[in-house]
Amino acid sequence: MTRKRCWLPALALLITILPAVAAPASPDTRPGSDVPVPDGYRLDRYRAPVPAEVPGATTVTLEQAEALYHTGTVLFIDVMKVPRGESAGLEGKWLVAKPHVAIKGSTWLPETGEGILKPEIESYFRANLERLTDGNPGTPLLFYCVTDCWMSWNAAKRALSWGYTRIYWYRDGIEVWQQFDLPTELVDPIPLSRP
Repeated sequence: MTRKRCWLPALALLITILPAVAAPASPDTRPGSDVPVPDGYRLDRYRAPVPAEVPGATTVTLEQAEALYHTGTVLFIDVMKVPRGESAGLEGKWLVAKPHVAIKGSTWLPETGEGILKPEIESYFRANLERLTDGNPGTPLLFYCVTDCWMSWNAAKRALSWGYTRIYWYRDGIEVWQQFDLPTELVDPIPLSRP
């Protein structure tokens, strides 16, 4: 317990300075680091190499995402699609074909990473961000999906366009998180009918 307490001040400091230190000191050489940033949103082939950044957001590594997770002050948003389904089932509930693993404590807002959002999905995304942040656009939000996934890139960019100011993008996604045995859980998507 003593060891955990000595980390808390360091984590609190990290969350305040992370935007300043999140950019790598040397060029990003990971796969996809040379992918150009598009002017708009990615509209298709969402599972492909992604750029090194979302302009206006802070791109975080696994270590930085874990540090943010341990602060308990950043809302983790999973934007992965619902497997084998793009529409809601009965009474606004998603038809989920298989269990969905997410970073523990995440909120799953499926379909919100599409390049063009259907009006009901845009309303769903806006309403849930408003609810999760209690209307505070300065609430820190971290978006992710899987490795090499444009959906989290699109979602982070869209949140910035709506005035959210503390956006983190974890580009490595749940797959890398799981490789290091970090906390996960099975989650259900937030129903469409829930504002």
